[in-house]
Order: sequence, then C-alpha cells, then structure tokens
Amino acid sequence: MRLTLAAVGAVVAALLQLTIARYLQVGGVEPDLILVFAVATVVAGDLEGGMVWAFLGGLMLDVLVPRPLGLTAFTLLVAVGLANILAKMLDRTRFLAAPLATFPTSIVASGLFVLAFGILRGAVPVTDPVGAVLPVALYSTAVAALVGPIVVRLRRRAAVRERIAW
Repeated sequence: MRLTLAAVGAVVAALLQLTIARYLQVGGVEPDLILVFAVATVVAGDLEGGMVWAFLGGLMLDVLVPRPLGLTAFTLLVAVGLANILAKMLDRTRFLAAPLATFPTSIVASGLFVLAFGILRGAVPVTDPVGAVLPVALYSTAVAALVGPIVVRLRRRAAVRERIAW
C-alpha cells in the first residue's frame, strides 16, 4: 500500500510541477517538486518509496514534456541514491536532513540532466551553468525545509501505528 501511495503521489507531483509550479515562481525559478518529495521520502526512511517517486514522477515529466523518455527519471534516481547516502550520514538530524540533502541532490540532478540532454539532443544553450542550477537548488531546498519535517513526522507516525501490540 505504501508504494501505491508513492506512485499516486509521484503522478500528482508531476502534474503539479507542470501546472501549479509556474505560479510559485520566484525570480523566474520554479522548485523541483518531484525531487523534493522523493528526497524527503528517502530521508524519512523509505528508499523504495523515494525511488518510486523519482522514477514515476520523472517518467511522467518526460511523457508530458517533450524530453527524451527516461532522462528525467534517470537523473532523479541518481539524486535519490545520493540522498540515501546523505540520509544515512545525517541520521540523527532527520528533521534537518531533508533540506540538507536536497541542496546537493538538486545540483547533481540538474547538472546531470543538462549534461545528458546535451549528449542526447545536442548542446544546451546555457551560458552560465552555475547560474542556471544554483537558484533551482536554493528554491528546492527552501521548499524541502517546509515539506521535509512534515514527511518525516508522518512516516514516524505511520511506523508507530504499524507496530504490533501484543
């Protein structure tokens, strides 16, 4: 049931990314909602759920936006793997781990996407790669600072409820 909810959440997040995220722009920058929720899920202790968020959300974006199929899913899966490593290192600070893990994973995902897209479709017209990647990473980190503790708290509450009481 948990992975089914992650799959539905990934599809909803992809649709929100394509529809509502443009209204959340700050300085022309949109947050990467799928990455934020995938990283928050991994930090909360659910690697499989985070991978479902990343894979299905990335595939939805690739299908709905004219991109090479699987490219976004690939970059998000690499970012979720990095988030899992960072979450294990930041285990004692679970509530702060989501924004701390979102910043480097956002940079890696965006940089890998630009690199792979350039390899598959030709050079991407980005004059300042740091200026293109850093604002998105900062905005996604700010959103993760709001969303991350909520996801961690909900995950802990669900884990307590699932415990068998003899």
